[in-house]
Amino acid sequence: MRVAGVRTVVPEHRYDQDEITQAVVQRTDANPELARRFHAATRVTGRSLALPIDEYVKLDGFTGANDVYIETAVELAVRAVRDALDTAGRAPDEVDHLIFCSSTGVATPSLDARIAQRAGLREDITRVPMFGLGCAAGAAGLSRLYDTLRAWPGHVAVLVCVELCSLTVQREDVSVANLVASGLFGDGAAAVVAVGDRRDTGAYRGPRVVATRSRLYPATERLMGWDVGDHGLRIVLAADLVDHVEATLAADVSAFLGEHGLSPDRVGSWVCHPGGPKVIEIIQQELDLAPDALDITWNSLRTMGNLSSVSVLNVLEETIAHRRPPDGEPGLLMALGPGFSAELVLLRW
Repeated sequence: MRVAGVRTVVPEHRYDQDEITQAVVQRTDANPELARRFHAATRVTGRSLALPIDEYVKLDGFTGANDVYIETAVELAVRAVRDALDTAGRAPDEVDHLIFCSSTGVATPSLDARIAQRAGLREDITRVPMFGLGCAAGAAGLSRLYDTLRAWPGHVAVLVCVELCSLTVQREDVSVANLVASGLFGDGAAAVVAVGDRRDTGAYRGPRVVATRSRLYPATERLMGWDVGDHGLRIVLAADLVDHVEATLAADVSAFLGEHGLSPDRVGSWVCHPGGPKVIEIIQQELDLAPDALDITWNSLRTMGNLSSVSVLNVLEETIAHRRPPDGEPGLLMALGPGFSAELVLLRW
C-alpha cells in the first residue's frame, strides 16, 4: 500500500492557549491556579476549536454538544477528504473503500455515510466506521487501509479521522484529568488517500506501508478512555499512564522491528502521535532517539494540541512535506490509545 495524499484541516476558530485558559477559569468550576499550571505544562501555544469560545457556555449538555459534533465533524471531514484527493490527484469516484474513525461523538447512521455522499464518493463504496480507539485510531486506521488494499491491490481507499475534543470538556468536572484535557486537546480532521500496489504509479511522495502491529495490554482499561453517562463523555486519564508507556513501549517496538530485520537505530524517521510532553519525552528516552527525531511531533503538539486520532496523520503529512526521508529508508509510525493499546506501522519511503 502506498500513501498517495494526506491533508489536515482545523476549524476556523483559533485561540492562543492563554485565551483558552482564561475561558476555562471563568466558565467552569476549575481551580484557577491549577488550571493555569496544567495548561502551561502541556506546552501547547494555541488550538482550533469547533465553536467560537464564547458559545461553549450555551451547550445544554450532551445532546447539544453532540448535535454540534455531527454538523461540524461532517463539514471538516468532507474538506479533509476533498483536499487529500486533490493532493493525490484522484477523483472522488475512484475511491472504493472508506474507513472512518472518531471517538468524540456518536451518530447512527455513522458519519461516514454522510461524508461519502457529500464528498461525492460512489454509491457502492464499502464503509467501515471505527469508534473508541481514541488517539490510536489514526495509526489503527492506516493498518486497516493496509489490510484492505492487500486484499484489493487495484483499489483506492480513504481513511478519515475527525475529533472535536473541546465538545467533551465537562464544566463541572474539577478532576485533574479534566483540567489536563481542557489544556491539551484540540479539534480537527485529517484524511489519507492510499492506493494498492497495482495502482502505485511511483509518482507519490508518501511512504509504503509494509507491516503493522497492534498491542493490547491486559487490565489497563482505566488508563485512558471515557466514562459515558448523562453528562456525556467524561475523560478518564490515569496518572500512571506514562509509567506504563515507559515499562512496555521500547520492548514492543524493538520486537516488532526485529521481526523485519531492523532495530530502532536503523529507523530513519519517527512519525509519533503527540500524546503530551511526558509521553513524547518517554518515547525519545526509551528508544534512544536523536535529539531532533521528534521535532515534527513536538511542533504538532505546540501549534495544534493533541487532536486525538487526527494528530499522527498530521505528523505524517508534515513529514512528507518538510522532512521526507530518502527513498528506501525505513520509518515507524505509532500511536497509543484506550485499551490500553499501541498501534505500530512500519513504513518504507
